Amino acid sequence: MSDHGAVLTGEHFMNGDVAAAEGALAAGCTFFAGYPITPATEVAERMSERLPKVGGIFIQM
Repeated sequence: MSDHGAVLTGEHFMNGDVAAAEGALAAGCTFFAGYPITPATEVAERMSERLPKVGGIFIQM
């Protein structure tokens, strides 16, 4: 299993926020700007981890 590409391969257990972030990456998202606030903090956290790995940009407001 690898998480270095835009699309995860293999089996993964994740919550809905992480799945939403991964879906955006799989659809080609390369930019995310946001502010971590409940209930979407996990989306911002995941995008901040994954976007740089796939050549994208994350900006925290």
